[in-house]
Amino acid sequence: MDKIVDKDIGVAFKTKRWLYIPIGILIFMCMGTVYSWSVFRKPVEELLNINATQSGLPYMIFLVFYAALMPIAGGFIDDYGPKLVTIVGGGLVGLGWFLSSFTTSIIQLSITYGAIAGAGVGIAYGAPMAVVAKWFPDKKGLAVGLTLGGFGLSPFVTAPLANWLIDIYGLFQTFRLLGIVFTIILIILALPLKFPKGNLEIKDNNSVDFTEGTLDLNVRAMIKNTTFYGLWLCFILGTLIGLMAIAITSPVAEEIINLDSQTAAFMVSLFAIFNGIGRPIFGWFTDEFGPSYAAILSYVLIIVASVLILNAQEGSVVLYGIAFSIFWLNLGGWLAIAPAATAILFGDKNYSKNYGVVFTAYGVGAILGNLISGNLRDLLGSYIYAFYPVIILAVLGIITASLLLKLPQEKA
Repeated sequence: MDKIVDKDIGVAFKTKRWLYIPIGILIFMCMGTVYSWSVFRKPVEELLNINATQSGLPYMIFLVFYAALMPIAGGFIDDYGPKLVTIVGGGLVGLGWFLSSFTTSIIQLSITYGAIAGAGVGIAYGAPMAVVAKWFPDKKGLAVGLTLGGFGLSPFVTAPLANWLIDIYGLFQTFRLLGIVFTIILIILALPLKFPKGNLEIKDNNSVDFTEGTLDLNVRAMIKNTTFYGLWLCFILGTLIGLMAIAITSPVAEEIINLDSQTAAFMVSLFAIFNGIGRPIFGWFTDEFGPSYAAILSYVLIIVASVLILNAQEGSVVLYGIAFSIFWLNLGGWLAIAPAATAILFGDKNYSKNYGVVFTAYGVGAILGNLISGNLRDLLGSYIYAFYPVIILAVLGIITASLLLKLPQEKA
């Protein structure tokens, strides 16, 4: 049986800690609306008279600022508390969406939606995770995984909602409405966030200590090891492919499969389920079989998905559905493989700082993925040509994972 060592927080532990998971899920669902960007992309192109490469800029910049601010803001959570950090980040998210309603160019939209809202997500992202992790020392992986699922599942709700709002109120009014709603929701949900008083220590008589013998590399030692560069490159490839696929999900449905915008938005919301379940599935697989096999499995599935979509024609809804379900599954998967691999390969002692460095790969993948898909669409006239380099990149990923994703030989 589980034993609560700190008796003063025993009642709170038993009665309140489970509330932090749904609170965190709702926070992440608001912030994860970035994964619904493909629904906004066509209206943005039409209203601002821009091409496919340009319409991807706000999405790309959002992900870059999110990736850059997340490891930096992590250091402020312990100093200022999760509530204040979430309020600041949530306020920026809402402000970014709201200001987007007044933009008249793609540059302005890239600043408001991309830089401001993206920075807000990066600031607030770590706070709900930190709260849940401290309240669930006995079920940390399960609790954090469930909470993060809100980010991946966000388009299930926000994609059809955004499409409906755009049809009724137009693009810019939708930005304004979502900005107001997100500000209110995120600030209210931030108020209950707090760490337990004292340290929760849960003892399970049936638990097994898996930490004995693991490596504990610090950042300096980690970046000197070839294993780090193997993981970093694999993470870039995984996020590049996944984020690119997410950004063009709706345009591919409309341009290649010839679906209407409502059906395309519905498909985006359906794919969000796979993004959510990809995290626990690949997290479990990484724990059971190791980072190398998890990465190889991901790349093999990506190749399969690419072949399917390359054979899709007008009306090939089933092929499209299977292919993009796999793409979304794998993006969710890499957001579980990378943190799990960081702990497995480099240890738990310096995990937060180490993963902050590893997570920079996410920003690199966001930039490259957007540039590849947008430029190929503009040059060749169709997004279908983006999936040929995806196959090549997946093969490169298999080779990299096979050769470099191995336990480091030296300890810090």
